[in-house]
Amino acid sequence: MKHFKLTNIVLVFFLAFLMASNGYSQSIEITPSYGYQFGTKLNYGPNYLKMKDSDQFGVTLGYETYDDMMIEISYIHQGTELRIRDNQIAPIESRVSDLAVDWIQIGSTRYFTNDNIKPFFGAGLGVAIFSPKNENYDVVNRALNSSTEFAFSFKTGVNIMFSEHVGLNLQGNLMFPVQWGGFYVSGGSGGVSSGASVSSTTIIGGFSGGLVFRN
Repeated sequence: MKHFKLTNIVLVFFLAFLMASNGYSQSIEITPSYGYQFGTKLNYGPNYLKMKDSDQFGVTLGYETYDDMMIEISYIHQGTELRIRDNQIAPIESRVSDLAVDWIQIGSTRYFTNDNIKPFFGAGLGVAIFSPKNENYDVVNRALNSSTEFAFSFKTGVNIMFSEHVGLNLQGNLMFPVQWGGFYVSGGSGGVSSGASVSSTTIIGGFSGGLVFRN
């Protein structure tokens, strides 16, 4: 329920931006993409929780408000694994669960030229939804809960336009969940369980490519 409420807030803000900029609209861009997302590691003492590298796919809808300035809403999905190494319960790195991560962001992108080759920089704010599944019950003692965290992001790259309406998008991104983790670790039969907070801000980088469709 929590992540549905936060997602609705993101969508309401985006619609408000659209209405506020209605008099200046020029173009709409749709950019489906596919790429590679690096993992991250959360240390606690000599131990760690780890999110593995994985592929990612997503789509961005952009709405031009002024020349070379877009406001955007983007969605990125990452399917990965949550792993642990803990001196008491998993001395050798072990799989905890599969992990789906869904990023929903609103933000803006600035193009630096209006030529066929268009370098850009952008930033966004929204939520990251972490959804564990297929838990390893040799490590955990119950199903792990999903969590929704506020997140922000930065991206930079280039659009190479083959025509006025179709082009190639190449970009790198940095994703910052404000808090990541949300598990506690105990020894013996306790295992890893959802509830207490082993969490921190972290940086998750990646890169992607896709097509740009512009009206």
